[in-house]
Order: sequence, then structure tokens, then C-alpha cells
Amino acid sequence: MPHVVGVIPARFASQRLPGKPLVDLLGKPMVQHVYERAKRAKLLNRVLVATDDQRVADVVRTFGGEVELTPADIKSGSDRVAAVARTTEGDIFVNVQGDEPIIAPEMIDEAVNVVLKDEDAEVGTLVRRIETLAELINPGIVKVAFGSDMNALYFSRSPIPFLRDEPDQAKWLDKQSFFKHIGIYVFRRGFLLKYTQIPESPLERAERLEQLRILEHGHRIKVGVTTHDSVPVDTEDDVRRVIGLLKRA
Repeated sequence: MPHVVGVIPARFASQRLPGKPLVDLLGKPMVQHVYERAKRAKLLNRVLVATDDQRVADVVRTFGGEVELTPADIKSGSDRVAAVARTTEGDIFVNVQGDEPIIAPEMIDEAVNVVLKDEDAEVGTLVRRIETLAELINPGIVKVAFGSDMNALYFSRSPIPFLRDEPDQAKWLDKQSFFKHIGIYVFRRGFLLKYTQIPESPLERAERLEQLRILEHGHRIKVGVTTHDSVPVDTEDDVRRVIGLLKRA
């Protein structure tokens, strides 16, 4: 059985929400919520936080978590996971987003299974069916088109596919299934180390989506469909929304 390591990138600086990993959510910092949920995933053999800031590292150690300090100039979460993979034993590394404090442990296991069940899959991720027009037209929600082989064809901030014969966008969800991307990535170690050395690609720059680098260089991203959802925290409004959800949990 492959050794699976869950890595939670926790960058301190954030333009819209400074100190995001340490934002208080009902008496616990956000990074602790993510860590505790990741620890409940059945397919992760190990969970650690990868951060660029001593303050985050100190907090993680305080609640008993494992943490590794990584360079501050790392650009993306996947690059931070790769920095851990270079010095950490493991066959599969999971990028568990550090700003999703209500992520379901079952969702993490679903993502890992995408790769475990396909020995040719270098990277896996999850998608969820879009249920509202607001989600469909929101550029902050990334949309995914994938083929019958469950390999991603494209990721976009625009609704994809475009329904040419239906001018009323409000009717699109009645005529077509649309899917949003759940931003959890599962990498085989060899591919992860190779991927982070590939230069940024034109489509990646256009959409500001790092996963397009993988597709643009001819690699596959295998997707699994989940019924679980998660709420990324990027703003103070997101903080208030998540606190409300945690209170009702």
C-alpha cells in the first residue's frame, strides 16, 4: 500500500486576509481546524503543515501538530507541498488546502482514491456538480470539463461548456451538467517534483489557474466526482459564513 502524506500549505501573508492560517474560528485557529479534519481521513498515513512563518509553526506545535518551515518565496501551495516532498518519505502527497476549515475527511479519502485506483494517474482531484446559477457565473468558482475517461479537459473561471443554442444562461443548468473544481490535489511524488520545475504556461497566466500548466504540457489530471462541498476562506465575509456553519455542525 502506498505511503500517503497529507500536506497543508499555510502561507501567512494574504492580500485579502492577512495572517489567514491563524484567523480565529470559534476559539481555534483556522489551520487547526484543517489539521484536525485531515487527521480524520482514513487514507492519510501522515499529516503535516508546511508554512513560511514561525508564528504559524509555533501555533501548530502548540496544538500538537507536525509542522515544517518552508521558504517564504515559494509561489504556490503545490510548490510548498513539493518542498516537503523533497525531504519527506512518501509515495503520494496530498495538497490539503489550508483555507478550507470545514473540509470533510471523507472528501480527502475520495481524492486519494482517484489516484490509488488508477496506477497510471499522476495527479488526481475532485469535482462537484454545480447547483446554482450564482456558482456557474462566479469567476471565483473554477469550472471543469472532463471526458468519459474522467480526465480533465479544461479548467476555467468561465462557465464551460458554453451552450451556444441557449441564449438564456438562466436555463443552462436545466440543459447541461456543469461541475466546479474542489481544490484538493493528490500527486504521485515523482510527478510532483517534476511538475514544479515546469515553467508557468500561457493558459495558466491567462486564467490564473496553476493546474492548467499540467494540461498544457501534455499531462493528465484524473477527476473524481464528490457530493461533499467545502468553503474556502478568502475574506472576512467568508470567515463569518464559516463560523455560522461551524456553529450549526
